[in-house]
Amino acid sequence: MTALAPETSHDQLWNRRYEEHIAPVNRLLDDTAALRPDSSVCYVDPMHDVDQAKIVVLFSNTGCADASGFITPGDADAATRMLGLQWELGLRPEYVMPWNVYPWHNGTEANGKLEPAQITAGLKPLLRLLKVAPRASALVAHGTEAHRLADQLLKTQNPLLWRRGFKTYKVKSLDGRAFAGSAERQQAHLDQMQTAYADAMARTGIAPSR
Repeated sequence: MTALAPETSHDQLWNRRYEEHIAPVNRLLDDTAALRPDSSVCYVDPMHDVDQAKIVVLFSNTGCADASGFITPGDADAATRMLGLQWELGLRPEYVMPWNVYPWHNGTEANGKLEPAQITAGLKPLLRLLKVAPRASALVAHGTEAHRLADQLLKTQNPLLWRRGFKTYKVKSLDGRAFAGSAERQQAHLDQMQTAYADAMARTGIAPSR
């Protein structure tokens, strides 16, 4: 008899991506992928919850798709910074919803600097996300591309935004050149992020978990 290999933690997460609390978002990503059959999309980790999410975290995703198949802040250092911020603030993952400016990836190639047309192409998927995440009323945009899409979002003057009292915040990317400078400059970027997330939590009624 051949022994079955134990299921890894990644396999467990991957197999849960269509659970009820996150399925609407990942089904939306399936529909988004179908719009560009020559590309792929990354999914949202099932640690997040579409019904509880109040803050959308928008990443510029100029790099490669993560090998996990899930949306990430960037490289391993970026992920560590994100986790550190959430821990310091007591911000639980079910209250945030990660999203990419340009949802599509071309195989294992890096997206590189996103062109204006690519950023604009990300607007409709972002609006669809807001429709399926009924409690989201704040957005933290990480990096230049995310800043531009956040501006486009506000310019739509979509009734959904004013009904929810929607607010956007612009902060640095969690990886790349933003964290290539001095330790003091890096800490200033992290402090700016912490201020933005703390304000978003206060506005949306998220109590720190610790």
